Amino acid sequence: MAVENVIWPRYLDASVSREDGRRVPLDDAVEEPTVDEIAQAVQQIGYDAVIERDVTHPQEWDARGRVLVKGAEDSTKNDLVQAVAAYVGILRD
Repeated sequence: MAVENVIWPRYLDASVSREDGRRVPLDDAVEEPTVDEIAQAVQQIGYDAVIERDVTHPQEWDARGRVLVKGAEDSTKNDLVQAVAAYVGILRD
């Protein structure tokens, strides 16, 4: 069975504290990242992305969705999230 990594927008959100679930340094975080940006970044680093739009993170009220990353067995979750954050930053520049 393939490992699926889940990336929630809050992992990259500059308005979310580390304590509340941001997983990247503030320098790499962005304001209100979207699942579309995250999926695009996932594809840029060479993995397949599946967007689930109607899903709400347990710590949030609004359904911002999440992105399932397929085929990322060769990467740690932390490395994956860091790389995605870097690409979302690049996409926005």
